[in-house]
Amino acid sequence: MATQIFGEMLYYPQAECLNLTEFPSPESLKNRVIISTKPPKERFESNRIKDNGNYPVLDGSSESSEDESSGQESPDSANEVEIKSTNGRDRDEGETSSCECDQRLFQECSPDYKSIITIHNKKLKGSLKDKLKTDGELRRLSWSETTLEKASESHGTDIIRFTQKNILRVYPRATRVKSSNFKPYLGWMYGAQMVAFNMQGVGKSLWLMQGMFRANGGCGYVKKPEILMQKLHCDHEFDPTRIMPVKKTLKVKLYMGHGWSLDFSPTHFDMFSPPDFYSEVGIVGMPCDITKKKTKVIMDNWFPVWNEEFEFPLTVPEIALLQIQVKDRDPTGKDDFAGQTCLPVSELRSGFRSVPLYNEKGEQFKSVKLLMSFQFE
Repeated sequence: MATQIFGEMLYYPQAECLNLTEFPSPESLKNRVIISTKPPKERFESNRIKDNGNYPVLDGSSESSEDESSGQESPDSANEVEIKSTNGRDRDEGETSSCECDQRLFQECSPDYKSIITIHNKKLKGSLKDKLKTDGELRRLSWSETTLEKASESHGTDIIRFTQKNILRVYPRATRVKSSNFKPYLGWMYGAQMVAFNMQGVGKSLWLMQGMFRANGGCGYVKKPEILMQKLHCDHEFDPTRIMPVKKTLKVKLYMGHGWSLDFSPTHFDMFSPPDFYSEVGIVGMPCDITKKKTKVIMDNWFPVWNEEFEFPLTVPEIALLQIQVKDRDPTGKDDFAGQTCLPVSELRSGFRSVPLYNEKGEQFKSVKLLMSFQFE
């Protein structure tokens, strides 16, 4: 069915080079479909094992059954882990139960199907360092946010080296039952190509994702910065946790804002008076670049004029985001949201700019904008 439906759009290695050692260029893969999943035999075995209920303790030398596709802790980041029952666990890429697999075993394990899987998501043996080796065929790892957090503490440069040739997918842990999100920079700064989100809610993590992918014309793909692609040497290894010298300084001046009186009712922020607006301006990026600053509060004014300038020294401007949020000061409770935007620093241009703001869902307001200027030194 896959070959019939996708036809010539489906890309897969030819018989003479079934195990890829280097990806084709993005240009050559435009408008193509690539399948990345577990080989059929491994998928069947892992699903059959999962139906047994409870799992034994696994050590680093044994095979992980589903650490790469569920929200449970993974042996990738520790020598041992206790995996409990699968109730409520995530299933990766359409996994089926063992009963369903028994019925369709011979259909699903066709050798023809295996040959069209370009990027294998395999169960791997050995230590974490072994699983991050870059020699041999290309592959994909799928880690929960917790697995990546633990792995990055001791194998940060190995992860970056792995993602230069292979695919790393990171997803929210399964215990986020309210569909909250983790900080996506955890994956981006180690070169993860796929950082999965819970899209049901709202919040700052999704604003960062929307901001990151405003780059490159908003097409949905962003080129990985050169600093994450350069060859690593022992004496010049890139480590996101290390303090590095400042490459450039971004100067941001926030002059004024307007448009709230057109997009909001007169009583939306305050029942008896105009709103009291202030702005938060900050950088999200490498740990040493993260900072946030505030303007003064402009009382009782739909057209706030701040005229304030902020400086942000940046060590890795290539993957930094400028985050702006406007709020209405509420002395009796939580300050009211009045707009936000997130902009890739790499795409900012010097000069005066009219910057549109977005609501909590990431939808652009019709009229609300900020007058700002940017300058690099």
